[in-house]
Amino acid sequence: MLAGIHRLFNHAAVRRWLVRLRIPLFVAAGVLLAWHAKREWFFPALAVSGFGEAIQLWCFASLQKNQMLAANGPYALVRNPMYLGRYFLLAGMLLLLGNAWVIAVFTVLYYLYMVNRVRREEARLAPTFGDAYARYCAAVPRFIPRLTPHAERRVAFFDWATFRRNHGPRNLLEAAAFYALAYAFAFAAH
Repeated sequence: MLAGIHRLFNHAAVRRWLVRLRIPLFVAAGVLLAWHAKREWFFPALAVSGFGEAIQLWCFASLQKNQMLAANGPYALVRNPMYLGRYFLLAGMLLLLGNAWVIAVFTVLYYLYMVNRVRREEARLAPTFGDAYARYCAAVPRFIPRLTPHAERRVAFFDWATFRRNHGPRNLLEAAAFYALAYAFAFAAH
C-alpha cells in the first residue's frame, strides 16, 4: 500500500495537474480556512505559522537556485528547511480549525509529500553539485535540524537581493493577507 502512495506522489501527470491548479486550490482552501477560523485558536495558529514563515523567509534569503549549493543560513542546520518552514506555516493555518485530526492527517500527507519531493530533488542535485553535495549530505541532516551548524557553514546569513529575487516579500504579504482575512472572519464576522 505504501508503495502505491509513493507512486501517486511521484506520478508526473498528477504533479503537473496539481502545479497548474495550486494557486486556485490554495486561494479556495485559504478562504475556507479563514471562514471557519475559531477565535480561540487564532493567536496560537498565528504563532505556529509565524515560526514557519520566518524559516521560509530565511530560506528565501539563502537559496540561489541552480547557481550554488545552498549550505548557509538555515541550510547549515538542515538540508530541507524550506519544507520544514512550510509545514509549520500550513499547520498553523490548519490549527485555526481547532481540530487535532486535521493536523494529524495533514502531518502524514505532508510527510509523504516531502519524502518523495526530497528524493526527486536529491537525485537532481547530486550530479549537479557532485562531491560538494555528497559532503554536504554527509554532514547536514535531511529533516531534523542540527543544534549546531556544520563547521564550514554560516548560520547568520541573509542576503536581501536573494530574498527579493526569490519572492520573499510576496510570500510574506500572502501569509499576512491570509491572517488578516482569518482575523476578520474570526473576530468581526461572528
